[in-house]
Amino acid sequence: MTIGENLKRIRVANSLTQQELADRCELTKGYISQLERDLTSPSIATLTDILECLGTDLASFFNDAVDTKVVFKQEDVFVKESEDNYIINWIVPNAQKYKMEPIMIELGSHSKTKVDEPHDGEEFGYVLSGSIRLYYGNQVYKVKKGESFYIKANKTHYIENTGKSTARVLWVSTPPNF
Repeated sequence: MTIGENLKRIRVANSLTQQELADRCELTKGYISQLERDLTSPSIATLTDILECLGTDLASFFNDAVDTKVVFKQEDVFVKESEDNYIINWIVPNAQKYKMEPIMIELGSHSKTKVDEPHDGEEFGYVLSGSIRLYYGNQVYKVKKGESFYIKANKTHYIENTGKSTARVLWVSTPPNF
């Protein structure tokens, strides 16, 4: 992790120039420039002051540096096979720490997910292959390949594949629920 790169990212995100940040921290523009290029290292006290001027703190600064992964590869996917003939692919590892949780559900022929009891949040699904039935409260919706659904999670809900081939659904929950 480079402190300078992260400082610059936060400074730019706050729409500050190096001079504006330097003025707020009572430092020089040259010093800020050297920090951002990792040509010098700040003391803990100076770094704390800079981060305070940027609207963050040490814990958040170093925690954000760890959570910067943007692209997830096939080897990052965690797969869980259910005894009920469906597979959940967690396509973003540790997504429960984020505001959204995307998963890929593969439903075998004539299978369904567990019933999800009402909870806070919203859910979105996009059918990649096959077709499903969405059970939402007392309503039943047929959703085919290329179609999507968006629901508030305040009613009992689940999906079922009544077809002969596997159905694949990209499902996004907020907050994370799976």
